[in-house]
Amino acid sequence: VFAFLLAFLFAARRDLGGRHALVFLASLWPVAWVAELSSTRVGIPFGLYHYTGITRGQELYLADVPFFDSLSFSFLAYAAFCLTRQTLPWCRESPTRLAMASGVLMMLLDVVIDPLAVRGDRWFLGRIFYYPEGGAYFGVPLSSCAGWVIVGAIGVRLYLWAARRWLVEASRGGRPQAGVGLYYGVLGFNLLLTAWIGESTLLLVGVCLHAL
Repeated sequence: VFAFLLAFLFAARRDLGGRHALVFLASLWPVAWVAELSSTRVGIPFGLYHYTGITRGQELYLADVPFFDSLSFSFLAYAAFCLTRQTLPWCRESPTRLAMASGVLMMLLDVVIDPLAVRGDRWFLGRIFYYPEGGAYFGVPLSSCAGWVIVGAIGVRLYLWAARRWLVEASRGGRPQAGVGLYYGVLGFNLLLTAWIGESTLLLVGVCLHAL
């Protein structure tokens, strides 16, 4: 998380400027934390899951949600935001289209990240959370995908509202390339770990989805 967070701050500063990088972080993190808090209680929007708390005393918790877990949504959303701007230029003129497309591309990271994280006891992450009722997608409920789209779209839309002057400038420029690299860096890291623990079917599905 620290490595990807530093990469996000570097890329966002070059792309958006230092102040806007912090605005992006401040826009995404509260949305993610509220969504996680709600999901661990009533199952909305990700589906019901619980943190095991095995890292208490080693990292900061806000209520029952690890701080850095919710913080990671910020750099994942930024990476998806950059990929949207780089590959879907027709979205840049509309804040709503840009936010929705960013949410969808962030969700496509989740199709690899979440099933891998559920299997954290088989690699160095550890069993930090679990879905008590499992799920249809490699042990993850399909509602998780919907939750990632919602959180990504709302967070990016909040940022675009806060930075609406920048949106006009971004349609004529911006430097999203490092953020695109971050997107595929996160994806590649998770695919490598998926291969390392021997989840060949999950690996194949993840590769095929992103190849499309």
